[in-house]
Amino acid sequence: MGLTAKSVSIKAVDMGFEIQKKSEDQKVIAIAGNPNVGKSTLFNALTGMNQHTGNWPGKTVANAQGYLETEKNSYLLVDIPGTYSLMAHSAEEEVARNFICFGKPDAVVVVCDATCLERNMNLVLQTMEICQNIIVCVNLIDEAKRKGIFVDIEKLQNNLGVPVVATVARKKKTLRALTDALDSLMENGAKPHKTAVIYPEIIENAVSELEPLVEQKTAAINPRWLSLRLLDRDKSLCGEMEKELNVNLFKDAEVVAALGKTRARLKLFSQEKTEDLIVSAITKAGEMVCEGVVSSEGYHSLDRKVDRVLTGKFFAYPVMLLLLAFVFWLTIVGANYPSQLLSEAFFWGQERLTELFAYLNTPDWLHGALVLGVYRTLAWVVAVMLPPMAIFFPLFTLLEDLGYLPRIAYNLDKPFKKCNACGKQALTMCMGFGCNAAGVVGARIIDSPRERLLAILTNNFVPCNGRFPTLISILTMFFVSAAGGMLSSVSSALLLCLIIVASVGMTFLVTRLLSKTLLKGVPSSFTLELPPYRKPQIAKTIVRSIFDRTLFVLGRAAAVAAPAGLFIWLMANVTVNDASLLSHAAEFLDPFASLMGLDGVILLAFILGFPANEIVVPIMIMAYLAEGSLLELSSLSEMKELFVANGWTYLTAINVMLFSLFHFPCSTTLLTVKKETGSLKWTFVAAALPTLVGIICCMATTALAQLFA
Repeated sequence: MGLTAKSVSIKAVDMGFEIQKKSEDQKVIAIAGNPNVGKSTLFNALTGMNQHTGNWPGKTVANAQGYLETEKNSYLLVDIPGTYSLMAHSAEEEVARNFICFGKPDAVVVVCDATCLERNMNLVLQTMEICQNIIVCVNLIDEAKRKGIFVDIEKLQNNLGVPVVATVARKKKTLRALTDALDSLMENGAKPHKTAVIYPEIIENAVSELEPLVEQKTAAINPRWLSLRLLDRDKSLCGEMEKELNVNLFKDAEVVAALGKTRARLKLFSQEKTEDLIVSAITKAGEMVCEGVVSSEGYHSLDRKVDRVLTGKFFAYPVMLLLLAFVFWLTIVGANYPSQLLSEAFFWGQERLTELFAYLNTPDWLHGALVLGVYRTLAWVVAVMLPPMAIFFPLFTLLEDLGYLPRIAYNLDKPFKKCNACGKQALTMCMGFGCNAAGVVGARIIDSPRERLLAILTNNFVPCNGRFPTLISILTMFFVSAAGGMLSSVSSALLLCLIIVASVGMTFLVTRLLSKTLLKGVPSSFTLELPPYRKPQIAKTIVRSIFDRTLFVLGRAAAVAAPAGLFIWLMANVTVNDASLLSHAAEFLDPFASLMGLDGVILLAFILGFPANEIVVPIMIMAYLAEGSLLELSSLSEMKELFVANGWTYLTAINVMLFSLFHFPCSTTLLTVKKETGSLKWTFVAAALPTLVGIICCMATTALAQLFA
């Protein structure tokens, strides 16, 4: 049924978040759920491409809105962030809670995973405490059946007292039950459901004393639920209430006095103990709701067998290393040919541009600046970055969809805990292998601000996709057999894997150092979900990873590489006293670079490669050959001859790899750090910290080599 009303834009009450309705009578439906329950898949299936995204006001948390038309109603669906709880301890939980409390949705659909239903009841029961209009959507019912898990939907509905439907989000025909339930709810209204959770007597007595007073102060939020938040001292909620409703119960003298008397008379425990009692009651209620609802035959038996290997004491780390080596080998081998083809295509384009400039009779300096400077630098960045990213990111996403990345976080949780950091940092570190900027953004999944900052500051200690070409080239030239073929690629992958292990070790070391100095604190606890293994959707994964990650990162790199190309060309072509600015700069840096076992050209190449790490080696070649534009030799053997002729030794190669591994982040990553932290101070620390480590490592290696020479 199409809409005939004129589109309008209606803002949710004081949320600062624009609800873009298409008509006044369009119903707003919040789609809630734990992470990895298929919530976004359900949202996409219901709305199709009729959706738009943005950020929640003041939060680095994405939102999505989409439209759904049924025979009876028009709906605006809002996909709120995945969360395990509405007792907010993270930005995602705050956004989910705030939208349900203050966004005034007409209904909330809570999506649950049929394979682990009991765990999902925590969010269901908390949502039922806040609002009346709720539908429980038990998704992934097909996966549950494959695992021998059966859910009695009718009994679950009777136990909860709210509509419950079963769906398979990937199959649109199963979604009719959900849309029918929505239409019925909008037409008939919700039936009053019983109190979702019965708390221990001491909590219930306290709630009964506070609830009448709270109801007098504000009728905007369920007074029983709000009384519970006062008992566990959820001041973030009261802060939001002050912003949205001009009411802050913690600043109300009457409420504060009543709360103090209630806690004293009933001898309530500390905030932590009170919260534990509340959470325990919710968990117990979830168990009771699911009792007799879920039956299983060999539940997760295969998953558990696989997990004994992938997360077991003896095989977890060897499997991780072998898998890492395999991913690198595929990336190295697979990227060679497309990189060569792209390079040839871009240089063919360069020749055509040169002919065009000649035809237009433009000055040589303009051709040099735009074609040999800007265009050639962009060509190198794209030709070198695109193929490995187009391979690495889909492989990474496939591991994510398969369910292996949470296992990596589980395996690395204990080492990060010993460093007083959060185990989720393992996931952001893995993202850094593709792009450090993506890893910095990924740190949003960490709830604690201190631990999130630790993850951001140390993400650059693992090499991104842009540093792999330099590492692989030097490894192959100086440390791998010249036999070539399969042996060379396997050797490069294994040696690169050892380098990665060293970078991970340094990440642990620096994280612990920061935890003991600038960012002191104890590690926080968190819920780490080990989702069931799933067959990845290969086609969707490739498309999603290319458009959402590869082209996004490439676009940002290209944006900074273009002006960098112009600057490098100017330095190489502007001369003072018969020498280019590039030569003067290299000569100036040479004394300090010598202490690091490098030379001025190498150090200058890293500095000029600040916009994009991929152009470091071409700058070295350009400086050594005294040419006016970026160059690349036709083979690694020719490149090695050039480097050796300019004084390179095996020690030089080791130090170049060390400094490539540990030096300042690229400009894209630093801009991302500034955006995520909002602080110039921490952006400077993010740049200075790895650089200092790289300088110390290179100097120490050089000193040891000279000592034993």
